[in-house]
Amino acid sequence: MRRSRVTTVSLLAALLLAACTNAKDVLDPSAVKPPASSAQALPATQATSAATSQTTTSPAPIAAPAAPAASAPATPAQIAALARTRLQVAPIVGASVEAAAPLTAELQTRAKQRGLTLVGSTDQTATHVLKGYFSTMTEGKDTTVIYVWDIYDPSGNRLHRINGQQKSPSTGSGEGWPAVAPATMQAIADQTIDQFAAWLGSGGAG
Repeated sequence: MRRSRVTTVSLLAALLLAACTNAKDVLDPSAVKPPASSAQALPATQATSAATSQTTTSPAPIAAPAAPAASAPATPAQIAALARTRLQVAPIVGASVEAAAPLTAELQTRAKQRGLTLVGSTDQTATHVLKGYFSTMTEGKDTTVIYVWDIYDPSGNRLHRINGQQKSPSTGSGEGWPAVAPATMQAIADQTIDQFAAWLGSGGAG
C-alpha cells in the first residue's frame, strides 16, 4: 500500500512538471516564431506595396521642352547675292501719302539690316524693281491692309510676286487709310523685305 501511494505521488508530480513545461513553451514570447516563409513574406509585401504606391502616385517625368530650332544662317552664296542686289522701289499705288511714309522708311531700314541696297528711282544700276499695290477693307473696328508686290528686272520682266494682308486695330480715325496705324505699314515693310531676301537667297527663281 505504501509503495502504491509513492507511485501515485510520483505520477502526479511528473504530470504537473510536464504541464508547467508546456505552459512555459506557449507563454514565452521567444518560443513563438512565425514560419520562415511568413517572416520573409511581410517585407516582400511591403516592398511591393511601396513600389506600387510609387508607381501610382509618382507623376510621370516631364520631358524637357525641345529647344526652338535656330534659323539657318545665310550661306556665302546667299550673302553674296544679297550684297550684289540694288533694289529700286517704285511709287506705291493705292496707299495714301500718310500711310506710305512709314512703309517706305521701314523698307529702307529693313533692307539695310538684310544687306540689301535701295537705290533711287533715277538710278540706272538697279538690279530689281519693286512695285507695290495697296488697298484697305474695314470690318467693324478693324481695317485690313491688302498688298501685292511685283518684282521686275530692269527690262520690265516680272520675276516674282509677294502678296498678303495685315490687320490693323482701329486708330479711331474712321475707316480706310486714316484708320491704319503706322506700325501696320512697318510690319508689312518688314515682311516684304524678308520674303524678298528669302526668294533672292533661294536663287530668285519664279
